[in-house]
Amino acid sequence: MSIRFSSQVDWPVIIEIYNQAVALGNATADTVPATVESRRAWLKSHGETNYPIYVCERDGEVAGWCSLSPYRAGREALRYTAEISYYVSEKHRRKGVASSLVLHAIEDCPRLSIKTLFGILLETNESSIGLLKKLSFAEWGNLPGVADFDGVECGHLYLGRRVQ
Repeated sequence: MSIRFSSQVDWPVIIEIYNQAVALGNATADTVPATVESRRAWLKSHGETNYPIYVCERDGEVAGWCSLSPYRAGREALRYTAEISYYVSEKHRRKGVASSLVLHAIEDCPRLSIKTLFGILLETNESSIGLLKKLSFAEWGNLPGVADFDGVECGHLYLGRRVQ
């Protein structure tokens, strides 16, 4: 298993893995599959020196990815805080890919001057909640009932961790 920065060549597989999460119904609040075109601006806004997207390769293929994104972009006092997101291909789940990606991102935070990380998870996403808690993230907030999946409401949990 190896982790590297993503490149434009990875965009289709990043979107493919993300759309697997959309289909799960509890891993993202998106309900409609994305396309590279619909996510192009977001993908281009991530780079090696500012808010990277990391990809994990196993057996010669992208097994998952993790991104750091600005929290409330443009608000200078929040410049050292980032949101972490990660997604793993169906065939590579439960093999340590997500843990490796999150730990890699945490280790890279000093280089990026990021002091605080947080994830925003649907409260039904028990596997991701468990993973982040295992990696010393704590619940910092709960927005009950803010997501609506065809009449079924679900809350958002904020799990955070100081990283330096």
